[in-house]
Amino acid sequence: MDDFLRQLYQDRTSDLHTLGVMMIEGKDSNDAITDYFDVVLLVIVSENKPMWETKHYTYNGDKVAMHLVHTEQLNSWLINSSNRRVFDWVMNGKVLFDRNEFVKEFREQMFDFPLEERKLRIGVEFAKLIRRFTDGKAFFNSGHELDAYNQILHALHHLARLSVIEHGFYPEVTVWQQVKQIEPEIHKLYSELVTGQEPIGKKLELLLIANEFELTSKTRLGSAHLLDLMASKEEPWSIEELKTSMEVSEYSLDLTILLEFLVRKGYVDVVRVKTKGNAIYHRYYEVGKTFL
Repeated sequence: MDDFLRQLYQDRTSDLHTLGVMMIEGKDSNDAITDYFDVVLLVIVSENKPMWETKHYTYNGDKVAMHLVHTEQLNSWLINSSNRRVFDWVMNGKVLFDRNEFVKEFREQMFDFPLEERKLRIGVEFAKLIRRFTDGKAFFNSGHELDAYNQILHALHHLARLSVIEHGFYPEVTVWQQVKQIEPEIHKLYSELVTGQEPIGKKLELLLIANEFELTSKTRLGSAHLLDLMASKEEPWSIEELKTSMEVSEYSLDLTILLEFLVRKGYVDVVRVKTKGNAIYHRYYEVGKTFL
């Protein structure tokens, strides 16, 4: 098997765009970390296209997956927690090739978790938390309890990841085990939703109240990334200026509902700018005076 794997990745190590190669071995045939494959090869590259390429191989009955991933895609997955297996691959994979210690330094950076990256990731999770909580509350008020349950469950996952990041750690696949040690109160909310004996409607009613409290307590932390950006210029921002800003691109889909939440909480003020139409105004935004 080693000779076969070496054939797969060796040619790529001579390519200057290849920064690192890691091997992840499945523990058994039902190991979801490797998508039930026997071996995963993670090849980190710096060339532009494609951002992520996958190849599947078979050798003597063993299944091998090779993922060629651009550094930008890798960082995006880590920021958005959209491919949490990658965290496990990067941190626990066996390093087969490491150009100029790229993998070593990347791992060290993940351990250090720089403040600015942490602030961005908290902003991403908070925006998603607002979206899920708002949708869940709307479903509950409309009598759609199962849909509300699904949204609140997702909201708790975002709250859990936000909490883990707040304490300086990357959310792992087993995020609830992390949360149980860091913030047991949040773990208790999750446990009550999943295993509680009360009727689903009663559970949701209580959890919506608890979630509202958690949202309020995390608002300053969760909105810091966006508010710091907004405070970087004196003029108010249009929604389009904010949406197209690279700094918030990772949570631009949830930007509008996040802004409206912050307006209601007094963290953001609305500035009306007159248009050519009669009694029609543009809606611009600036950091609330109570926040500054």
